[in-house]
Order: sequence, then C-alpha cells, then structure tokens
Amino acid sequence: MDHKKVATDVIKALHQDNIIAAAHCATRLRLVLKDDSKIDQQALDDNPGVKGTFKTNGQYQVIIGPGDVNNVYDELIKQTGLSEASTEELKKVADKGKKFNPIMAFIKLLSDIFVPIIPALVAGGLLMALNNFLTSEGLFGPKALVATYPAIKGFSDMIQVMSAAPFIFMPILVGMSAASRFGANRFLGAAVGMIMTTPGLVEGKYWNILGMHVSQANYQYQVIPVLAAVYILSVLEKWLHKKLPAAVDFTFTPLISLMVTGFLTFIIVGPVMRGLSDAITAGIVWLYDTLGFVGTGIFGLVYSPIVLTGLHQAFPAIETQLIAAFTQNHTGYGDFIFVVASMANVAQGAACFAIFTLTKNKKMKGLASSATVSACLGITEPALFGVNLKYRFPFFCALVGSGIASALAGLTHVIAVSLGSAAFLGFLSIDAKSIPMYILCELISFAVAFTLTFLYGKKNKQLVDPVAITSATEQTQVEKKAADLINQEAGLKDEIVYAPVAGQAESLSAVNDKVFSTKMMGDGAAIVPSQGEIFAPVNGEITVAYETKHAYGIKSDSGAEVLMHIGIDTVELKGKYFESEVTQGQHVDKGQKLGSFDIEKIKQAGYDPTVMVVITNTANYAGVDRIETDQVKSGDRLVSVTAR
Repeated sequence: MDHKKVATDVIKALHQDNIIAAAHCATRLRLVLKDDSKIDQQALDDNPGVKGTFKTNGQYQVIIGPGDVNNVYDELIKQTGLSEASTEELKKVADKGKKFNPIMAFIKLLSDIFVPIIPALVAGGLLMALNNFLTSEGLFGPKALVATYPAIKGFSDMIQVMSAAPFIFMPILVGMSAASRFGANRFLGAAVGMIMTTPGLVEGKYWNILGMHVSQANYQYQVIPVLAAVYILSVLEKWLHKKLPAAVDFTFTPLISLMVTGFLTFIIVGPVMRGLSDAITAGIVWLYDTLGFVGTGIFGLVYSPIVLTGLHQAFPAIETQLIAAFTQNHTGYGDFIFVVASMANVAQGAACFAIFTLTKNKKMKGLASSATVSACLGITEPALFGVNLKYRFPFFCALVGSGIASALAGLTHVIAVSLGSAAFLGFLSIDAKSIPMYILCELISFAVAFTLTFLYGKKNKQLVDPVAITSATEQTQVEKKAADLINQEAGLKDEIVYAPVAGQAESLSAVNDKVFSTKMMGDGAAIVPSQGEIFAPVNGEITVAYETKHAYGIKSDSGAEVLMHIGIDTVELKGKYFESEVTQGQHVDKGQKLGSFDIEKIKQAGYDPTVMVVITNTANYAGVDRIETDQVKSGDRLVSVTAR
C-alpha cells in the first residue's frame, strides 16, 4: 500500500479544512469533522486502500487495516499539520460538538440489552407456536390435535413448560444482559432477576419490615422493573469497588450490592416500575383497540421510516410485554408490532426484487438479488440502504404495500405469540388460527410493493439505469485491481487458524462493533474470553504489536494475515490492564504466549472484552469459514482458510 497516497486521497475526500481532529486505533482512522456533507463518499468507496467507512458517536471512521493504519495516520498528520491525539482526547472533541439526545441514547440502551437475549426469546416463542399447532381447535379439524391423538398430550405439555420458561424467567435473562451493559457483574445481575422471580414469592402476601407492609410481588414476565433494579445494582457495585479495600472487596461488594438492591426493589423500585410497565402496555393496547385497522395501517406506512431512525430497536421491550400478557391470561392482544414489521420487511424486499427485474447493471442485480432474499427473511438493511433508498421511489412504493397489508392484518386481528423472523418465515410465530390470513397479508404486501415499483420503474427507465456501462478508464481500474489481487494470492495455502484464547466462540456478526460485525476488515470468528491469556493462533511473524497491547497481527507462514483484537474500543485504556510478551517483527510458534489481560477490570472500566479473530486478507482466499464450535480452549480449531 502507498500510505502517502492513501492519506492524500483521504484528506482530499474529506477536505483538509473540514478535519478538526484525528486519532487512530488498530484498524481505522478516527476523525472529527466540521461538516459531514462535504465528504466525497464515492471517492472513499472507490479507493482500494480504504476498506470501509462509517460514523458513530460523533466520529467519522475510515477503515484502513492493521499494520497500515498507523503509517497512513502519520502521513495524514504530516500533511494536515494537525496535532496527534489519543482516542480518548478525540472522543472528548467529538462529544463537545455532539448534541446529547436522551431518546436515542435510551433506545440504544434497550437495543444493547435486548439483542443478546433475543435468541432465547425466539426459541421459547417458536416452541409456544408449536404448542399452538397442537392445541388449537379448528386448525386441523373441529378438534385440536391433542384431543384427536391423546398419545401426544404429554409431548404437548412438555413443550408448554419449555416454551413458557424464557418468558416466566425473563428477568433473569434481562438482568444478566443489563448488568453487562451497565458495567456490573453479569452474574449478580442474573441473581437480581432470580430474586425477583423466586417461587418463594407469593402474590397477596406481605413482609412486615419495621412497621412497613412490603408486598411479596413476583416479577415474572416483567422487563422494566428488573432494568431499574440492575441499574441500581451497577451503581452500588462500582461505588463499593472504589471504596472498599481489596482485602474485603471480593466478599462484601457482592453481598452489600445484592442485599441493598433487593430491599430497594421490593420496597420502592419494583412497585413503581411495575406500574409504569403496565401503563405502557395498557396504552399501546388502548391505541390498538381504539384505532383498530386504521392504526395498524398507519403503523405499516411509517414502520420502515422508523427503522431508518433506529427507533425500532426499542420495540422488543414492548413486544415481550405484549407476548407475556397473552401467555399469562390470553387477553387476545398478542404482538401486533411483529405483524406490522413483517409486512414492512416483505414490502421492502418486493420493491428490491422489482429493481432486480428492471436494472441491467450487473453489480446492482447481484446486490438486489441477495438483498431481496435477506429482506424476505427479516433483515431489511441491505435492501433499504443498498437499493431502495438509492433509487428512492422503491422505498415509497413499499410503504404503500406495507400500509395496505398492515391494515388488513389489523382488520382481521392477526397477532404473533412469539418473536421470530419478521417476514415470510414469521408464520411460525403467529397465533395458529391467524396463520392463513397472515400469509395472505404477506402476499398482498409483496404484490402491491412489487407492482407499484415495477410499473413506475418501467415508465421511468432513466431512474433505474441513469448511466450505461462503465467507462474504459473504470474498466481498466477494475482489471488492475483484479491483477493486483492475483499477485497477492501467490503462495497462499490452505490452513487452520486456532483459537488464541479460551472462552465462548461466536460469529463475528454478533460482535457489537460495526467494523467487525459487518466484516469490513475480513471474515473470522469472535470469542468471549474466560481466561485472560492470549496465544499465537498460527506460526508466523508479528506484524502488529501496539503500545496499547490490545491488538496483535500475525502473518502466518502460509500467508494468512490474522488480526487479534482484544475488546471493543479498548484502545482507550492506553494499555491499562494489558501485558505483552512479544514485539513487532518477532517470529512466533503456534501456542506461544503473546500477552495477558485482566477481563474483570476491563469490564469494570465499561468495555466489552470480546476477542475478535479476523483474517484481514480474506479477499485473497476462496473461503474463510468459522469452524462451528461452542466453548473453545486456546489451541482449538477456530477458522479454516481455503486458497484459490
């Protein structure tokens, strides 16, 4: 890479007088800009030295890659005359110019807490849907299947128990996830949830505490009360960690935190927050009852715009309450938000498919085809941002299809009884009696959105393909990139990259960092560490070893370029809680210790310690695949790479 040229190109695309401050971490330039509208995004997207860009927390981040980013940064500082800044200093600069939005901050908080526990709720919900198939009358005849075939009643009863468990003990799941988000010990968070759902609590009974009658309320199915309780726990725990001497901290911090939180929860927090939770749910149900199909139709029209703002991330907190109410007493409301989301997602997928049929641009055809499948399975971001918003009219045509289908679903009282894939596969989450109408509404949503988009696009062809084939110059650039890629591939071999740390292995897409989750840096795997030691995953040369000791890069003897990044944004710790035993340029053997890190102190400092293992030259391989594993020890097989 020509670091000087990449720096020059980045400065030109951003405009030198538009850059306020600059810093870098192991993979990306982190910049604070005066005006984002001045960015030449197309120039950055076309630059072979830039792997991707995005904006977060007031910073515009340009992904360069390990080993190169520091050289590009040095050139950028030299050419602009800016002072070098740490990521912490940059964050302060970004925060000065950023208006705090409490609503968006709260929505992001809910998203961070609920996204990790959704798989458990989906599993419980689908089991609930299966039980509905077995017990609903009129679905497979006048009698339910359990009545027609009594032999399966035991199976149905067991499914019922399994399906109810994640919702009954939801406070435990929420408590654990919320504790991680608030920077508390997640097992203490789970303990708070256990205290609030223990079978020893009896509704209607009271404790007599110093003359106060404290209700023995059970908080099964509840969300908001446990969020408030765990927040109090986190504040107490952090305060006690700072105040208590190390000799007694380990024993008395958990004891005092849990005991004080428990008392406050049952005396004040629980009753108040339960009342608030019930009021929110009742208000939403009231709107549904009052506006009926008109309300769901309007909701269908605005759901996709809501997705653009990120406000939809708050919906799972509401949906779980609606599902819990249905599970407890079968009030008949269920989750109508899921139904509307499904109609909106399918409509956006249909509009995207219409562009696939209309466009002659091969690149757009490929993007539209994959984005259509993704949207019809419930993930609409590729269709929204990659296709529909680019052309604009497909997005608005989809809103019409979504609004009509949502109104019909509201008119016929289609509801979901669980979370799941909000699209065609969503029928698994729908109340059994509503499944036929749900499928019909989905088909209507698809048909209306596709037809409107296709007809409008056919009439206005210039909107679909405004530019014909790429120019000769662009074609030459493409060919040059292909030739460069072939040259880079020389000498690569198949190999296995082994786990550098012990812990829970997971997909990179589950990581709470856009650079890694979207695989801008390359494919690989992630590990939630259980031990604070990191070892070489391959034989090779250390290419990256930062002073902050939070990231290592190794080029294996077989050609794989492996980045190991310990934690998310841990560069801001400036090496605190990290130790390194290797230097750049050193050759290491697989299994050789690279360094260590203090997991608990990293968590207490408010950082996620997840270790990302990324093959940064993924594009040079025919395949980079995570080896499906759950718990791994350092040295276990983690990722396989296949040469072309």
